[in-house]
This record gives sequence, structure tokens and C-alpha cells, in this order.
Amino acid sequence: MRQTISTPDDPSLQELCSELLELNGTMEDDAAWPARQIRLCGEYGVFEWFIGVEHGGQGWSDADTTRGYLVISEACLTTSFILTQLTGACRRIQDTENEALRHRLLPGLLTGRHLATLGVSHLTTSRRHLSGPAMQARQTDMGFVLDGFSAWVTGSTQADSVVIGAELPDGRQVLVALPTDRDGVSRPAAASLVALSASQTGPVRCDDVKITTDDLLAGPVEDVLLKGSGGGAGGLQTSTLALGLTRAALRYTAGEAERRPDLQVPVDALREEAERLVVMLLSAAAGEPGSEGPSTVQALRVRANSLVLRATQMSLAAAKGAGYASRHPVGRWCREALFFLVWSCPQPVVEENLRELAGLADAVE
Repeated sequence: MRQTISTPDDPSLQELCSELLELNGTMEDDAAWPARQIRLCGEYGVFEWFIGVEHGGQGWSDADTTRGYLVISEACLTTSFILTQLTGACRRIQDTENEALRHRLLPGLLTGRHLATLGVSHLTTSRRHLSGPAMQARQTDMGFVLDGFSAWVTGSTQADSVVIGAELPDGRQVLVALPTDRDGVSRPAAASLVALSASQTGPVRCDDVKITTDDLLAGPVEDVLLKGSGGGAGGLQTSTLALGLTRAALRYTAGEAERRPDLQVPVDALREEAERLVVMLLSAAAGEPGSEGPSTVQALRVRANSLVLRATQMSLAAAKGAGYASRHPVGRWCREALFFLVWSCPQPVVEENLRELAGLADAVE
């Protein structure tokens, strides 16, 4: 019987991460969904973190959840990435005014028996350049009908529900908890990615899918994502995952430095930079005065992106030829670091990272 993790300092969190670390070595070889890892998270009570006490969860604060993510992402980035999408879905579901829907889904979400994920990127950064909405909704007497697709849904082939957004002809939007077994829902094979393919991130398509008010989370309103606290993959969560991966790479390089003194100075420099960013991250997550707001989130993302690329590449240089083998963890970390250049990466962050890569600006200062 595993002990439920009740705080970020709980020794059971380290036990979970030890098990995750043992499992993640070959996960990407066949892009297999990490079913055992997700099951372990349920057994250790991780899904309870994101759901309020009033609904049977532990209701961890944003700061504590961030600390938990840091530890898990250091052990297994794929698992922590999947968890960020589950977090967003859980929060949207628990915040809905649709009480019957909340009571129907939350018990399964608490234990991991029911898996939910997010399909909302098309409402924000992804595919907004198209002439029409990627996912369209039309209102009927019974509710709505959805047509279109969400291109980047994590766990698309595995989720029982997708918290998905759609736009009406008048520009208003709805958010629904879409059962993936509903008639008209299809889930093509997930994309083969440079890394994190085991997250099974791929499209969800809707062809004349009927939605009743029983499935409605929010809307119709303008900018439906501004209603509630669900969020997406961006913001502090993504920077947290980048810093977790940074810590994994630095832990490896620090081990190499014990027998190779030439590595010690660069390792120490990046460790100090990483810890400064972690302090900045936790302050922002706790909402401390002067540490919150869009400018802080963007600055953190720019610096975390830069750092994770440098830390993983330094670990590759330390590992030498052995690290270039595809199954070596260092090679995997280098591929995983590229994820942060593309996933929910706002244009201002892209521009700052490009300037640094071009030698035009020092983005980490």
C-alpha cells in the first residue's frame, strides 16, 4: 500500500520519483503511453493535489503544486507534462457551474480512473491564422453541435474526456467536457515527435458531434478561457517543467564533475542560475508582491528556455560520444529541451530566444 503524498516535502514524493526514474529509460522507444506511470501517480494521490478539499481532493496551493511539478519533471518530463494537461482539465471541471457534470467526473479524476485532458490551444495561439475557427459550434435546441478539430491534445488517444473549446458564428465561445466515445469523435494516431512522443499528443476531430447542456462547462461567452482558473500548458507550468529538466541535466553533469574538475566551474554557474530562477518561479507561484503578472511570466519563460537548452547541451558535452546514443538519457534530455521552444511559446518569448541564439542579446540577464 503506497503512502499518499500530502505535501511537497513528503518522502513519498521521492519514492514516486524513484519509480518514475526507473521507468522512463525506454518509454520513447515505441512511443507507448506511460500507463504504469499514470497509475503510480493515482496510487500516490497526485491527482488529489489539483482538486479542492470541498470536492474530496487536497487542494494544494499553486506554490506547492509548482514544487511538486519541479520534482516530478526532474524524474520524468513526459509524466509531468501529461499532469499539466490533467491539472488544467481538473480545474475547469471543478470550477464549472454545472454541478451535475462536476459530480459525475470528479470522483474518477481524483483516483486517475477517469483521464481528462485539454484541447484549447486553438482558442489562443495555435491555428488562429486560419480564416475560420478550427473548432466550430452551432447552437441547437438541445445544446450545440461541434465540427472541426483540436490539433494538439495531449493523451488524445487515451483520455476519457477532453475539455475542448469551440467558437460560435457570432464569436462567442463554449467550453465543454467532451466524452471521447461520443458519436462523431475521432482520434487519429498521435504525432511522432522529436521527443515526448509517449505523451500521445495528437488531434481530436469532431464531425457533427452533438453536445447537450449536460456537457457544458462554460459559455457561450467571449474569451471563454478567461472564465475560471483552468489555464493551459503555458505560463508558469511550462517554465516549471523546463527547470525540472534543467535540474536533471545538471545532476548528471555534477556527477561527472566529481572526477573531472574542468566541469566544476560551468556546473556551478548554471546551478546558481537555476536556483535563482527557481526562487523567482516559486515567488511568482505564491503571488508574492512584485513577482506576479504577465511580465514576470514572460521573463521566466525566456530565461528558463535559455537555461534548459544550455544545461542539456552541457550534459551532452560532458557525456561525450556515449550521450549521443539515442537511448542515453542525455541525448533524450537534449531532444526534450527543444520542446520548450514550441509548446505554448508566446511570440515575444520566441523573439527573445531567437535574439539570444543569433548573438544579438543576452536573454538570461
